Amino acid sequence: MRSRRPSGYGGDKAPRGQAWMVIARNGIRHMLGKRAFLGLLLLSWFPFFVRAVQIYAAANLPQAAFLAPTPETFRQFLDQQQIFVFFVTVYVGAGLIANDRRANALQIYLSKPLTRSEYVFGKLAILMTFLLIVTWLPAIVLLIVQLAFAGNFTFLRNNIFLFPAITVFAFIQVTLVATAMLALSSLSNSSRYVGILYSAVIFFTQAIYGVLFAVTRSTSFSWISFPANLAQIGDVIFRLPPKYETPWLVSALVIAGVIAASGLVLERRVRGVEIVT
Repeated sequence: MRSRRPSGYGGDKAPRGQAWMVIARNGIRHMLGKRAFLGLLLLSWFPFFVRAVQIYAAANLPQAAFLAPTPETFRQFLDQQQIFVFFVTVYVGAGLIANDRRANALQIYLSKPLTRSEYVFGKLAILMTFLLIVTWLPAIVLLIVQLAFAGNFTFLRNNIFLFPAITVFAFIQVTLVATAMLALSSLSNSSRYVGILYSAVIFFTQAIYGVLFAVTRSTSFSWISFPANLAQIGDVIFRLPPKYETPWLVSALVIAGVIAASGLVLERRVRGVEIVT
């Protein structure tokens, strides 16, 4: 009988350190193949078109001058996008690691030459890409639209900090949300359970803060709430009066702590058995 041996992989191997790009590319392509998800992405840009019409009216209709954009306009726009950040995070992120755990695919993924960090970074890149599409990208395009409709650079000269402000805040928000969701996804084999757990964390922390505020009538406990910490940091980045009494440095430390804790969870939970060849 002719012996049958496993045939080797005939394609090109990704250069060492770039395997995460293969994971990210395949994951992004997979999500873009889902019509329901494409509908969610299109819906997430609806506030952008509303704001664009508002900016156009302010630039061309004297009676609509009160709609003229300010730095707070872009801060409010990013606040409006939070609902889409939530849905995209649950839709994309819940199963990123949970599905691999359910299929016992981690052992295959983490065999040489793919490292654990490349696997995690590839999964992280999938979620962060789509989150930036619903936060950073429309906000930057909206700023460009403002310049186009105004026909001058007066607004940009007076608010040159908006480009870095939008970028910094969007990346802080996306990094926090993506790492937290990926850590939760590594804790279970069920993407549905992960989605419920993520929702519970968000709403539970907000509910605790709400109770403390009702009792103390003070916003100094806002650091307990994930959304409140992001809001506090966002106000500081956009040079607006902070909404809460909590020092913004405390909110920054909480955000950094959550990201670090998520990294530790991923370090412990994402493990595979190396295949010796």
